[in-house]
Amino acid sequence: MLTLHSYFRSSAAFRVRIALNLKGLDYEQIPVNLLKGEHRLEAHRRRNPQGLVPVLETEQGSALTQSMAICEYLEERYPEPPLLPESLEARARVRSLALLVACEMHPLNNVSVLGYLTDTIGVDEATKLAWYQHWVTKGFTALEARLAREPETGSFSHGDSPTLADVFLVPQLFNAERFNCDLTPYPTLVRVATHCRNLPEFKQAAPAEQPDAV
Repeated sequence: MLTLHSYFRSSAAFRVRIALNLKGLDYEQIPVNLLKGEHRLEAHRRRNPQGLVPVLETEQGSALTQSMAICEYLEERYPEPPLLPESLEARARVRSLALLVACEMHPLNNVSVLGYLTDTIGVDEATKLAWYQHWVTKGFTALEARLAREPETGSFSHGDSPTLADVFLVPQLFNAERFNCDLTPYPTLVRVATHCRNLPEFKQAAPAEQPDAV
């Protein structure tokens, strides 16, 4: 069986849980409590020297890291149902939507960056929140413009079945809600995310549904 080392609020782990659920795969979860520093323990660093979650241990004995790489592995190893469309152009579009979140938004607003802002640089909570909301606004404005105008957008970010673009969108939207970001400028994103959240695979992956949720 697949084993996922995860933290319930990690958006990267959230992505992988969605992908696993959409693929209909059974997996065991082992919680790694980031607030208690369990990701810095030697046992976890042997799995991932970065000390990050998620880590997916495969049935072949590999320990995979980085949510995009894990999702691509799942797509190649378990191709049905697909999370990438058929044509090269459509695949590139879906990947670019996912990477807008994974590379342009999430790295600037993850726990380690926010902790550095407050603990090392010494910014106050209001400044930290302004930083977070700035990068959410920048990323979501671009994402909204694309999904609203591009004809490939359907019930989901691409067409009428979930893809990796949705796997990455929903956790980022969840994070934005946690930090009280105004989502009214992004009606297309909210529409697509709401559609996703009605699916059992997304519901079961939600942070509140995880065994380590507190």
